[in-house]
Amino acid sequence: MADADDVRRLALALPHVEEIDSDGFDFRVGGKGFVWSYPERRPGKPRLIRTDIAVLFVGDEAEKQALLLGEPEAFFTTSGYDGWPLVMLRLARVDLARLTELVTDAWRMRAPAALGSEGGYGKLVRVELLAKLRDEARYDSLAALAGAIRGDADAARAWLAADAPLHAATGRQTTRDRI
Repeated sequence: MADADDVRRLALALPHVEEIDSDGFDFRVGGKGFVWSYPERRPGKPRLIRTDIAVLFVGDEAEKQALLLGEPEAFFTTSGYDGWPLVMLRLARVDLARLTELVTDAWRMRAPAALGSEGGYGKLVRVELLAKLRDEARYDSLAALAGAIRGDADAARAWLAADAPLHAATGRQTTRDRI
């Protein structure tokens, strides 16, 4: 179970991060926010800064939907965030390893390319697909799609966790071998 102190520790461990003075937590890199406390808006009342919920930058709508559908117990959104690549994360619903992944990914997506190897976004990369999880499929419901996404995530984790030899076609190490 993660909390606001974990968010603060993880964010401040990343290069070039600045913490903005706030009632909760608010972290930026290159002047761009990547994780902050959720400012809950309640009709007729002042907003309430929720340090048990983090707002995370996720890059795009596809990633937002994947998180919302794949882990609905941890992620949610509100109408005020429609059209924005942001999700709310219930910190108590994730462990430290998952929080580390999420905060680091948010930082990477917001870090300027000028940070060099510390910020890989905006760089040309070569991608080699090593496995196919399954063929494309249509789903009759949102629940069926969400189930398939969870199954795909489990299958990908199992594939990555497998003890695989060097890539046979090239003799090069796979990403899995270098992790």
